[in-house]
Amino acid sequence: MKKPYQSLEDNPTYNMKQVIYCSLTSKIFSLCLVLLLSFSTSLIAQEGDPVNGKSLFNSNCAACHKLDKPMTGPALRNVEARLADEQGLDRAWLNAWIRNSSSLIKSGDAYAVKIYNEYNQTAMTAFPQLSDQDISDMLAYTAAPAPEPVVVSATEGGPVQEGGVSNDLILGALALLFALLAMALVLVNRTLNRFAEAKDIKVVTEQEKRTPLWKAFVQNQFLVLVTAIIFLLASGYFVYGYFMQVGVDQGYEPVQPIHYSHRIHAGDNGIDCKYCHSSARVSKTSGIPSLNVCMNCHKSISEVAPETLAEGMDEYSVDYNGEIQKLYDAVGWDGTGYTGESKPVKWIRIHNLPDFAYFNHSQHVEVGGIECQTCHGPVEEMEIMYQHSPLTMGWCINCHRETNVKVKDNDYYTKIHEELSKKYGVDQLTVAQMGGLECGKCHY
Repeated sequence: MKKPYQSLEDNPTYNMKQVIYCSLTSKIFSLCLVLLLSFSTSLIAQEGDPVNGKSLFNSNCAACHKLDKPMTGPALRNVEARLADEQGLDRAWLNAWIRNSSSLIKSGDAYAVKIYNEYNQTAMTAFPQLSDQDISDMLAYTAAPAPEPVVVSATEGGPVQEGGVSNDLILGALALLFALLAMALVLVNRTLNRFAEAKDIKVVTEQEKRTPLWKAFVQNQFLVLVTAIIFLLASGYFVYGYFMQVGVDQGYEPVQPIHYSHRIHAGDNGIDCKYCHSSARVSKTSGIPSLNVCMNCHKSISEVAPETLAEGMDEYSVDYNGEIQKLYDAVGWDGTGYTGESKPVKWIRIHNLPDFAYFNHSQHVEVGGIECQTCHGPVEEMEIMYQHSPLTMGWCINCHRETNVKVKDNDYYTKIHEELSKKYGVDQLTVAQMGGLECGKCHY
């Protein structure tokens, strides 16, 4: 007779059920935990606002970081998920790193020290002003999927209109129509000639009716004299005009060693002219910007948007990314730092006044308040910079005759404005009325 079990644990059947139950429970629990972790990881990007995160990223991070490639700092696409999977670091570590990376490095944090050494021991700028929500928004932006590349394909064959009809087809149809009209006119002419022959009608041609033009011209002495006088006057006018254009380079459009699009920089991006040509405020010349000015932006802008690149290659035959690489070669930039191997860029001067003419940029730009476009034309629309105005003496004088001096709230002009206003009987004074036509103003 079997001994009764002292407890439920002594029952082998019970133990087997318990093991099976525990095994199933642990598996279900593990599965739930994995799903929970996966769900929480997917929610990392949903905790913040990626739209606001993009704005915060561009204003705080874009100078040193890109999403998909390393720059001064590492690439930041899916940075939170990558750190969690590869290093086991959580949001709290990221918050501490963003707000004060130096303290983490000094504390001896292994991964912080590794990143610090990997990127030339350049400590990241501290951002203590960023709130938890700001950081969540930026991480949500970095977790957004990368955009699909824009594939630019050329249309095979001739250009196609919106309706899908080829221009070549339209031109062919028009050519056929004109050919049919020409044949019809030839047939009509033959029919009329046959009708005239049948009715015994003599057809008199224009050649038979009138005296040849050259003979009539030679026989008319007054007409010959007038024509000779007109020819001499016209010849003198064109010769004078030709010599007056010597040294006038209006429309001059040289090809520069590095292509620079004023349309993109001053137009699309709204960069002020005086940011690059800063000496125009304080000196005679506007100056050629140094390449360091270019690198203020192009340290972080190593390539343009795909749609802009496609537009440049299609409309202007320019590879903007290739031109940026020319800039990097000139300054010796390898993407993360300067190599010290720089090359001079031999820019070609476009606007060049003769030595005997004096022009001061600061006098016109800073004191006169003249816009750059007044002399240089619509720079913000120029893909290739060219000389818009003739820059002749007559052009300058006309400007001085037509431009009013801005004397409002300017104590320097108060007294002279009052005296000259009485003299000329006007409320507004032009540059010419204030001595702007004196020879010594521009020639000395």
